[in-house]
Amino acid sequence: MSGAENPTVLTPADLGSALGEVATVVQFSSTFCQPCRATRLVVERAVATWPGVRHVELDVARDTALGQRLEIAVTPTVLVLDAAGRVRRRATGIPTLAQVRAALAEVTAVTPRT
Repeated sequence: MSGAENPTVLTPADLGSALGEVATVVQFSSTFCQPCRATRLVVERAVATWPGVRHVELDVARDTALGQRLEIAVTPTVLVLDAAGRVRRRATGIPTLAQVRAALAEVTAVTPRT
C-alpha cells in the first residue's frame, strides 16, 4: 500500500458513515468485481482484530463524484484513513492480510487484538 504525499481528507459526509475512532479502511468496489469480494473478506478480517478501525465499502458506480475526486480508476481500490480522515495509504487490487495490517500499523498507534 503506498503512502499519500499530500493527503486528501474525507469526512463522514463523503463516506456516508462515521469515521473509525483510530482509522477507517475505505474500499471502492463494483457490483460484478470478483476481486472486490476477496478484498472485502481480507479487510473485514483485519478490521475485526483492530480496535477503533471501521471498514466502509463504497460502490464506485453509486459514488461517482467521490470516485472521480479521488481518481479511482480500478476496483478494488483500498484507502486507509487516519482518525482525522486523511488518506494515508492507497492500494489497488487484492491486498494481503499482512499488507492491510502493516498499513494500519503505520497509520495508527494501536496494536491489533490477537
